[in-house]
Amino acid sequence: MSSEKGKELVEGSSRSTPSDHPPPPPPAQLSRYESQKRRDWNTFGQYLKNQRPPVPMSQCNYSHVLEFLRYLDQFGKTKVHLQGCMFFGQPEPPGPCTCPLRQAWGSLDALIGRLRAAYEENGGLPETNPFASGAIRVYLREVRDSQAKARGKPYKKKKKKKRLNNPMKADDVDTSKFPVQST
Repeated sequence: MSSEKGKELVEGSSRSTPSDHPPPPPPAQLSRYESQKRRDWNTFGQYLKNQRPPVPMSQCNYSHVLEFLRYLDQFGKTKVHLQGCMFFGQPEPPGPCTCPLRQAWGSLDALIGRLRAAYEENGGLPETNPFASGAIRVYLREVRDSQAKARGKPYKKKKKKKRLNNPMKADDVDTSKFPVQST
């Protein structure tokens, strides 16, 4: 290193060669799923902090998760007809009614999936994951069934698509098309 170059470094000159300081790597762009998962995790953490008294994540259990899901209903956009409503069970109601707006079952199910993953990524043990509780599964099933009845359309589980590009089995390979190598 020349004395001139050393003097520049000591004096804090902004002139430097590319080999002196590699450019900082660009910030990693999170996928839509990862950014939504982070936002959901932060929202749930804020919900726990706002409880009176605040609930530390280490003491969170399934009842806190159920309260959170019920709290979210107030921000829902899905009309869920009550049993006394004249539109109950009608897939296409002809007019407005005063039934409440709720979170859609699919949104809650996806939210729980993201929070379940985030809990373990943030150091939680799978055995103590409050989002994986049986009570949460029961609640989601009840929400799904009640919303399906209110709409008059039963819930049908989507079947997994069969893969078209199945790899050929060894038995299916016609070896007559391959040249035989002699040794």
